Amino acid sequence: MGQICLHEVIGVGSGRGGGGVQFEFGTMASYRNGRGTVKVDRVQPTGSSNLRASSSFKSKNSIVRRSNSSAGFEDSVSGRVRVAVRLRPQNAEEMVADADFADCVELQPEFKRLKLRKNNWDSDTYEFDEVLTESASQKRVYEVVAKPVVESVLDGYNGTVMAYGQTGTGKTFTLGRLGDEDTSARGIMVRAMEDILANISRDSDSVMISYLQLYMETIQDLLNPSNDNIAIVEDPKTGDVSVPAATLVDIRTHQDFMELLRLGEAHRVAANTKLNTESSRSHAILMVHIKRSVTDMESEITSENDHSIHMSRNSKPPVIRKGKLVVVDLAGSERVHKSGSEGHTLEEAKSINLSLSALGKCINALAENSPHVPVRDSKLTRLLKDSFGGTARTSLIVTVGPSPRHRAETSSTILFGQRAMKVENMLKIKEEFDYKSLCRKLETQIDKLIAENERQQKAFEDEIERTAIEAQQRISEAEINYTEALEREKMKCQMDYMESIKKLEEKWMHNQPKRVTNGFSNGNHSADGNNDHANEDVTELKIMLQKEISLRKRAEEEIHSLRNSQFCPTEADANADVVKLQNLLDEETRQKQKLEDEVLMLQSRLSQLSFGSGQSRYSQIDDRGNGETTSIANLHEHVGLQKILSLLESEDPNVRLHAVKVVANLAAEDTNQERIVEAGGLSSLLALLRSRSFDETICRIAAGAIANLAMNEANQELIMGQGGISLLAMTAADAEDPQTLRMVAGAIANLCGNDKLQTRLRSEGGIKALLGMVRSRHPDVLSQVARGVANFAKCESRTSSKGNKNNKSMLIEDGALPWIVQNANNDASIIRRHIELALCHLAQHEVNAKDMVSGGALWELVRISRDCSRDDIRALARRTLTSSQIFSSELRRLRVEI
Repeated sequence: MGQICLHEVIGVGSGRGGGGVQFEFGTMASYRNGRGTVKVDRVQPTGSSNLRASSSFKSKNSIVRRSNSSAGFEDSVSGRVRVAVRLRPQNAEEMVADADFADCVELQPEFKRLKLRKNNWDSDTYEFDEVLTESASQKRVYEVVAKPVVESVLDGYNGTVMAYGQTGTGKTFTLGRLGDEDTSARGIMVRAMEDILANISRDSDSVMISYLQLYMETIQDLLNPSNDNIAIVEDPKTGDVSVPAATLVDIRTHQDFMELLRLGEAHRVAANTKLNTESSRSHAILMVHIKRSVTDMESEITSENDHSIHMSRNSKPPVIRKGKLVVVDLAGSERVHKSGSEGHTLEEAKSINLSLSALGKCINALAENSPHVPVRDSKLTRLLKDSFGGTARTSLIVTVGPSPRHRAETSSTILFGQRAMKVENMLKIKEEFDYKSLCRKLETQIDKLIAENERQQKAFEDEIERTAIEAQQRISEAEINYTEALEREKMKCQMDYMESIKKLEEKWMHNQPKRVTNGFSNGNHSADGNNDHANEDVTELKIMLQKEISLRKRAEEEIHSLRNSQFCPTEADANADVVKLQNLLDEETRQKQKLEDEVLMLQSRLSQLSFGSGQSRYSQIDDRGNGETTSIANLHEHVGLQKILSLLESEDPNVRLHAVKVVANLAAEDTNQERIVEAGGLSSLLALLRSRSFDETICRIAAGAIANLAMNEANQELIMGQGGISLLAMTAADAEDPQTLRMVAGAIANLCGNDKLQTRLRSEGGIKALLGMVRSRHPDVLSQVARGVANFAKCESRTSSKGNKNNKSMLIEDGALPWIVQNANNDASIIRRHIELALCHLAQHEVNAKDMVSGGALWELVRISRDCSRDDIRALARRTLTSSQIFSSELRRLRVEI
């Protein structure tokens, strides 16, 4: 395993750790220039033929909201990547070590230049879009670097803010500082979310975030650790890259965002190296998705009283603008001899360096306008496809330190920023018609119209019913009145008729005796005279009778006339009412037809909009940092190691935590381990595990320190002698955090490599504790378990070859064989290599052969002998299969050839 370093290729990346360096920005009134300090006033920069002029930040095809700050990427054109450089102040260690040397970096902020000293008389000059001295505040850094990008995202663009630099130069301080204790120290992530939440509407807009880490070329969800293998999806039409399986959380308040940031940071992968006890081993990516409704429309769906077709035709659907902000916290490349990485930590360093190398190649290709950009070489470059050479507005801040000891890394970082300034992006604003919102409004309008129509129809029907009832009542009253009048007239006519008849009868009866008497008395009178007189009476009677008949006829005619006339006025009034009601009915019918026509028109409009709702319109357009760590390389010389160890017994948890961190960092150095053990540090660390208070952070760091001490064979016997394996087993049983389990498994794995301790290790529960930790299923834990199994099997193989052991392997007796066979072909190469080595060592002892055949290990040995990537393991498997009688006979029976 050779040394891996990418400083010469792409510059030093940023990451947590950095040797435990602590610094503070914004505390100096001037910036450093060599060994002294100089105050300057901002002046108008003059042109220079050998310096590249910085271009502007404003796109030709878009209008971007301007920042209130006077300093920033102002008056820009095109979408070139903007690069700012920030100088970290000297820390305490550099002030001592570099006291006799000039700083390697000299800033000229008024000209936006940086000079990198080659020696006392020669230097290279570079120009950036912005140069930030060590006295620059966090607020100024945000307004210069990130605020223009945040404003563009609020206007519908995609934006990226990325920090890049050597470990320990302030990248994490600049980007991810939470500012819990000092609000002025808030980083870009926190300030960007504050601006976003202040500029959106809680009713119509939405903000959703996802927080990911790229670890060992695997995308993992920091908000949902179980989602640990997220796929990248690329749209075949547009080429847009997305991670749809990532957890999206709707953000309503700034407090919600801060809690999610803390949750994500707690789940990031960290490791214990010589540079840092909790060094970040992954790239962190924060994605903020913003949807905003554009309110300045030509017209909207109008009020309930205006239902005209003209207004419906002129209404337009609302517009939604979608923007995405990506904040990238890159891990840093490592020099192996400085970090002390080995085993799985070395594999992590390789993965980080490969992804940063791929990013550097892509930026070089874009800067040189190469026809091929190797975007698919790494998942990091695929995720940042839109940020470099895509459609996003990108700002990059590179951080450097003043120390001349790191001049090579500083030069590489500066060259990376210079190449990135040549990358041009094509900015696009994304707008979509909100057809769903329009459909909801139209459906609401239709529901209102239907309800209004139903109300009017019901009122119309009620009015008709009321009018009909009223007319019927009036007709009934008229019929009764005219019937009564007719009856009274009829009775009057009958009474008059009877009275006339009675008078005629009386008159006839009065005249009849008189005629008889006159006839007898005047019998002899002249007959002609009597006859004439009788004729006159008869004539008079006939005339009277004729009059009576005429009177009767007139009465009957009058009765008939009355009968006919009693209905005539009623029918006329009724006809007038009916005509009036008919006119009202016709008017209501016309109004109803008009409403129905309007409903049909709106339904037709709704159908057309629903048909086109899928179309959209486009127009071009670290770990927690080093804040809590201090330089502890010589801390025990100033304070005293015994004093530090005494703090491990403090009742204050914070004191214990800081003390155990110091001891763990000291234990990472081989030269300090003997002094720690002699001073009783090992006993104190074991006492922390024995206390059962179970602060998981303290347990994790203590287990890591014990793991470092367990790398020394002399310390291994001391750990066993003080009951260390029992305490580690107890800690493994109680712990749930994968990183704690990883530290404990690493310590047990180191103890498994001692031939003298195997029997005792098993009897005190070390093997069962090691196998019990596979319940975590975390790849880091599994790799340490696999390493411990391989070490134990190797020691057993050596003991058997010397003739000191004839019994079955203790691993097989404790039930480890099924797990070994199951993971022999694990996807993770580091786990697979350890398991393959363990199988080969177990197979060398003939007494294990039958159990291995029955447990399916034979087929894995055959596969290893054919397909293993390492020649030594493949040769060992082949030699083991051919030398074992049981394996050879079983292979002959199965007709398998090696």
